[in-house]
Order: sequence, then structure tokens, then C-alpha cells
Amino acid sequence: MSSNQQTVHPLKEVTPDLQQKYVEALIERYNKRTKTSKQMTQAYRPILADPRVSEWFDPPTKEMCYLIVGKEARGSRIWDIDGNEYVDIIMGFGANLLGHNPPCIKQALHEQLEKGIQLGPQSEYAGEVAELICQLTGMERVAFSNTGTEAVMTAIRLARAATKRSKIAVFSGSYHGHFDGTLVKPQTPDNPHGVPMTTGIIPSMVEDVLVLEYGNPQSLETIKTYRDELAAVLVEPIQSRRPDLQPKAFLQQLRQLTAESGIALIFDEMVTGFRLHLGGAQAWFGVEADIATYGKIVGGGMPIGIIAGKAAYLDKIDGGMWDYGDVSSPQVEKTFFAGTHCKHPLSMAAARAMLQYLKHQGSTLQQQLNQRTSQYVERLNVFFDASKMPIRMAHFGSFFGPVFTADAVPSEILMISFSLLRYHLFDKGILLRGEGGGFLSTAHTDADIDLIIQAMTDSITELQDAGFFPNPAT
Repeated sequence: MSSNQQTVHPLKEVTPDLQQKYVEALIERYNKRTKTSKQMTQAYRPILADPRVSEWFDPPTKEMCYLIVGKEARGSRIWDIDGNEYVDIIMGFGANLLGHNPPCIKQALHEQLEKGIQLGPQSEYAGEVAELICQLTGMERVAFSNTGTEAVMTAIRLARAATKRSKIAVFSGSYHGHFDGTLVKPQTPDNPHGVPMTTGIIPSMVEDVLVLEYGNPQSLETIKTYRDELAAVLVEPIQSRRPDLQPKAFLQQLRQLTAESGIALIFDEMVTGFRLHLGGAQAWFGVEADIATYGKIVGGGMPIGIIAGKAAYLDKIDGGMWDYGDVSSPQVEKTFFAGTHCKHPLSMAAARAMLQYLKHQGSTLQQQLNQRTSQYVERLNVFFDASKMPIRMAHFGSFFGPVFTADAVPSEILMISFSLLRYHLFDKGILLRGEGGGFLSTAHTDADIDLIIQAMTDSITELQDAGFFPNPAT
């Protein structure tokens, strides 16, 4: 934050009466608008353990700390339990590339429901879905799980089984789900050896994990040091928590190093897969991973996890290729992999419809959506700059999220201001991710984008007038 903005002080010191009245009025208005969501949250709290409810808990906004309860969704819109309509940019945390309830997915699910849920026999569409994934991504083989966490966990196991090595490297700031083996942080800034990042994880689960700085050339040197012990390097190619960090040259150097060292390069493409490009981040950066994990978009809103990669790794699932009518047999030593609901008929039906649609659309869909997102972000950043806001909106593909400017000082008042901004936007009918980012879908219209920008500019202006965000007029 620049020097002319440092007149901002903690909440209790800046026009406390005005600010307190402002917050109280917002709470009253928001609680009235979303009263059933709040009532349901309170009623079920004793029995429903939900980490998302308390994720953004902060004493000044405690009375607004509850999830909006959804009732209906179509296209770019969601309606809550109180009948309020929202332009949704959460979009299923990236799952709904085509918006809510697109006709192709709706029809596929309806047809499958009419046929029943066959668990036990091979899913009718599993082979076709795997074939479509290989066609669009260039991968050789595919296996299915239920979630992204399961897919990442399996990818690591395959890498360790194939290489006969135990260590893996991950990067700070990345997110790979809630598997114990990836919930890790470095011991110290100078010691990359992993320790649990939260309670309930025993140290031995992460003792073979190195946590490195993403995009830093020194991380490549560390990988060289442990090259004979590393089974895999796990990468979120563009971190959803740092969308401005897109280190193409670093990834290409990492690919060369891992290939030379016999280390599996795993791309976690839960967010980037099929969003940046039909071929995901691999096609975007010109980097071919050994294993990639997908989900979200492929399922069309249904739960799905995908492990795709080279046969040398995926053969560890089933023993590799063999044929009928001869003496061939599975030759590869297998690891363990299973799951009752893997290849669930509804998920397979939705994935088949989604992938067929994406294949038919070609690269035009992503190119156009990426361009619209870039224009949206540019419009927001013009306003942020003119308003002396200490953030800018960054994006990759059709995902966008706020990042602090180089001179920003994340003070108490600034963080409270951003918390209030989130509720302001909810109150104005914009449903967004907790930190202020989100996703554009093909269902969002120009009018939707105008509405989002207007709500953002109005909300920030109101908060500046009330003494929260730095006000360029003072």
C-alpha cells in the first residue's frame, strides 16, 4: 500500500460509529434477505459437521457466517431457499463449464436414470469415456475414481509403484485435495522436508515429501539433489491460490529434469483440465506429463476423478495389455486400486455427454471463453486502479481471482473490508468464491458480466465511503 493510503487504521480507530452502524445495517439487511439459510444453518449445526460454514468465520461478520442454501439452478443463475436470484460465478468450484443444468447433461442423466444404476457390471460407457479422454488429452490410458483427492492419491501410488522410489516433491501454495500424504508444509523456509500442515496427520505420512517453492529455479536444484530418491513431482500447473503465477519456462525445465531422472511428472489438472484448452495445461504450456489427474468439468456436475497417463504407470492398475485367443497374460506387477462407485453409471453418462460436446465444439469454446474472461478482468482492473484498490484481478483461462498489489499491506482493516465486500456482493445477487474469485461459463451473458462489474464497483465505492477500503477522494 502506498504512503498516501496509510491514513487507514484499525476498525475501532476510524469513525467507529459510522463503521459500526454501517456493518450493523448490512448484517440486518443480509439476514433479512437470507433468513432461511441462516435458520437452517443454526438448526442443523449440532448434527451437520461442515467445514465450509466456519471457513470464513470472523467476529465482526459472525452473524453473516453461513452458506447460502441453494434451491434451484439454471444457466448462469442460482436461486436460494428464500427465492433470491444470484448470478453464480462459483460454478461448482469450476465443474460447470457450460453453466447449470445444460441440456446435454440433463438428457444424458435422464436417460441413464430410466435404465437404472448398475453397480457391479462394467459401466456401459466407461470404455467410450476413457477413449474420449485419451483423444482430447493425448494420454495413453485412463482409470476412474470418485473425487479429485482419490485421483491424486492414486497417481502418487502409481508413481511410487512404477519407480520403486518413495519420495515425492510438491510445491507450496498448491492444493491437491485432502489426502494425508499431500497435506504438508515445509519444516522451515530453508528446510523443504515435509511436516503435517494440520492435526490428525501423523508425521510418517509426509516424511518422504519435499515442499518446494513454485517457479523458483532453486527448486530445480533441490530436485537434482534428490533425483535418485524421487518417485514423482506433483504440480498444480497454475495454482488456483496464485493465478498470476504461470511459470512456463520453469515447467518446461522441470519436464526435462524429471524425464532425465526417471521421475514421474504428475499434473494436477482438476481446475485447468479442459478449461484452459481442450488438452489442459499440458497443451497450454507445451509440457507432456507422465500422469495427469482430472475431474470437475469432465463430470458435468457429477462427481468424478480421472487418472490418465502413460501405460508404464497406468498398467500398475490392471497388469497391462493382454489378448484373448492366445497365451498372453497380465505381465505388470499391480498395486491396489478399488472403489464401489468408481465408473458410476450416472457419472459415466454425464462425462460421455460432456466430452462429446467438447469434442464437437473444438478449441473455439475455450478460446472464446478465455477471451471474454480476459476482457472482464481488464474492466475490473481499470476500476481497481482508478479506485486505488490494493488488489488486481488475475486469471488463467476462464478462472479469475484477486491478488494483492506489490505495495499492499494486508492490515486488519483491509482484511475486514474484503470480508464485508464478499457479503456485499452476496447481498447484491452475486455468488462468488470466498476469496473473491470465480469462473465464467458459456452460460454467462454480457448482461451477467455487466451486472457483476456493477455490483463490484458499487460495493467497493460504498465501503470506501464508509471508511473501510482506502478512499482515493480523501
